[in-house]
Amino acid sequence: MMKRVSAICVLVLVLTMTLVPTASAVSMPDSSTANEAVEVCYPSAITRSEDGTELRKMYDLSPEDDPAGIPRSDFEQDGFHYTLVELLEQELPEYEERQHTETVTLESKKKDMESVLALLPQEREFITDDGFVGTLKVQLDTVRVEVAGYGSSTKEISATRSYPNLISQDIQYIPKTIEDNGKTLTLQNIDWQTDNTASMDGYALADRYTAVATYTGSATSSYVKGYTVTADYTGTVSKIALDKVRYVAIYEGEAIEPVIVETPEAPVTFQWVYVLVPLGVIAAAGIGIGIAILLKRRKENEDTEEEETE
Repeated sequence: MMKRVSAICVLVLVLTMTLVPTASAVSMPDSSTANEAVEVCYPSAITRSEDGTELRKMYDLSPEDDPAGIPRSDFEQDGFHYTLVELLEQELPEYEERQHTETVTLESKKKDMESVLALLPQEREFITDDGFVGTLKVQLDTVRVEVAGYGSSTKEISATRSYPNLISQDIQYIPKTIEDNGKTLTLQNIDWQTDNTASMDGYALADRYTAVATYTGSATSSYVKGYTVTADYTGTVSKIALDKVRYVAIYEGEAIEPVIVETPEAPVTFQWVYVLVPLGVIAAAGIGIGIAILLKRRKENEDTEEEETE
């Protein structure tokens, strides 16, 4: 009897499980399919037509920026649905200027300012190493003149000395060297001249002489080879750089029509499953209990009939 009751309970449990609805699986996006992240570019300016049918976004990018970061997907704004129709690329010139000082160096043979300034124009055009160009003015208070170098030269010098009233043409009376303007000169030549003559035996004989001595030597002197002139030129230099690119994203706009939704009284959808499931469970339980009671009574009747037969 107990085995039958257990079998009935198992049957009721199986029936109950089959009547309970199961939850449906929700698919989740696979994170592995996500694209590699790209740094998003942001517009530097946005313009829109008066009727809203065209919208432009300007992106000023440097060579290091990746234009792939410019958004290209549709979007909605101010009642319009915008779609990218064209992406333009154009060079974006950029004007730059700054103050600059350029130092020039020149060679001059003279050091007087008139000669020096003749070598220095009032204005000169310069180009810097990084491409800036400008016309700069000379700063007169920065003009400097310095000796570029020295040279030396040697020349022959000479001097004469007269020694009169000599009794004979004897060079022992003539100095072998003399000092002339701080230079030592050496006897080079003697020219003898007769100062007086005497008559002896009918012959005229010189008895007095003048020696005209020539002395020679050399003198070395130094001289300035030239002068170095330096001056500063100052002013504004500028250039136009083309190291930026402007991308213009052109979007075409379409007005979004307002949707008028009629709101009738929404019908109530009756979910029978929530009623049938409990009823099925109750019915199954009732059937099980009824069968158990019926079997119990049948057992009692059989026991009663056996007692009466005995």
